Amino acid sequence: MSKSDQHIDDQERYLVVPRTLVFLFDDQDRVLLLKGSENKSRWAGLFNGIGGHVEKGEDITDAAYRELQEEAGISDVDLYFCCQITIDVSEKVGVMIFVFKAGYLNHKFTESSEGKLFWVHLDEIKSKPIVEDLPMLIPLIAAHKPTSPVIVGMYHFNKNGDLETLFR
Repeated sequence: MSKSDQHIDDQERYLVVPRTLVFLFDDQDRVLLLKGSENKSRWAGLFNGIGGHVEKGEDITDAAYRELQEEAGISDVDLYFCCQITIDVSEKVGVMIFVFKAGYLNHKFTESSEGKLFWVHLDEIKSKPIVEDLPMLIPLIAAHKPTSPVIVGMYHFNKNGDLETLFR
């Protein structure tokens, strides 16, 4: 298959920006979250999973491990892919998030300029300043097993700018 067969320059195609999101869980019903630095352009001061953009030449798994290393100094986990979410941002461009999960009992991590890492009990998620979709997403990911089907989600913003979600 040639590059031209991909139609990547076709202006009529809907394009997505690929990102990864990683959630690590311990044996005390806690998830490791990053509270974004106040100087971040996105999600400053909010709790989020660990992750970011997929860089040129990476697949989604490579990107997830790179982000985990960059933001938390963690490389000794076995991640598994459990969820894919498409976010409609505009008529032409969206975001596609590939969500990974792992158990992490080591509890050793290194913070980065991205923010400070915290173990947050699953019962406390809704009481934290957190990225809007995570109170719904984290319980789905926490309950997901490696043998379960991949969760597929779709987010869009309604006329009022409110996030609407659908998971299958």
